[in-house]
Amino acid sequence: MSIAAIDAKHAGKFDDRELTAEVIRSFDATPDPRLKFILEQVVTSLHDLVRRTNLTFEEWERAIDFLTRTGQACTPLRQEFILLSDVLGVSMLVDAVNHREREGATQTTVLGPFYVGEHKPTPHGSDISQGIAGEPMFVRSRVTDLAGQPLAGAEIDVWHADDDGFYDSQKPSYGTQGPSLRARFVTDAEGRFAFRTILPCSYPIPTDGPVGELIAATKRHPMRPAHVHFLVKAQGFEPLVTHVFIEGDQYLDSDAVFGVKDELVARIERHDEPLMPDGTPASEPWHLMAYEFQMKPGAGVVPEPMMAAAE
Repeated sequence: MSIAAIDAKHAGKFDDRELTAEVIRSFDATPDPRLKFILEQVVTSLHDLVRRTNLTFEEWERAIDFLTRTGQACTPLRQEFILLSDVLGVSMLVDAVNHREREGATQTTVLGPFYVGEHKPTPHGSDISQGIAGEPMFVRSRVTDLAGQPLAGAEIDVWHADDDGFYDSQKPSYGTQGPSLRARFVTDAEGRFAFRTILPCSYPIPTDGPVGELIAATKRHPMRPAHVHFLVKAQGFEPLVTHVFIEGDQYLDSDAVFGVKDELVARIERHDEPLMPDGTPASEPWHLMAYEFQMKPGAGVVPEPMMAAAE
């Protein structure tokens, strides 16, 4: 075979059509069949994107630069890649395909980039917002199975942003002062738990990094509606990762990370009584959040924190 014929043969193998098949064949010896399948699908989809868009060198270089800077923005207290996954709707899509059948169980939603892991159990009725400005709120909740029977000993991690829209882990003081507006509770014999905090507000996702540049370039707003995060675990049941949103928030229909589901929106009642439900004196009007979580039988893996928890 002539040199010209050999060159033509190799050129055919690596043109814009044959190259994809050649790359996929390179994974033939992959011992893990699931990894092999996912790599094949990723390569196929990525190559198809390049062909469909006639991607230029400059555009691909910009994409690589964006992803590089996204990785560089990640720290032990910041997860820019989760944020990117959230704003592209990938986090909610992964959630959706893994929770197609809820069978009456409470709906799931994104974990978000500010979960730092479990904390030591906190007594019922504790104020997790000590020293933080905001309108007082009392959270009264219950965990049950699908038949409404209480689940005693269920473990619940809660966390939410402050009145300025920041999570504790976004603040320089987090490493020395530890957590605030987050805690872990264990349900009583009736499946109940309660705590005091402040009324959460809508807030912008972090916009000082590459994801913020993407939001600005596409003229999207960065806002999330007010919510409280809950991670509920009970033996014999699937772990539940969800939010409870505040009814009436202006961003419920345009959440920057697509995380709102109608079943997760709660009506928050304003009260003027001098005592909260647990007898705590109230020196100003306060709000009541009441929500019941229904757990689905089964098993599952509790999400690993992508950020470092305070010691």
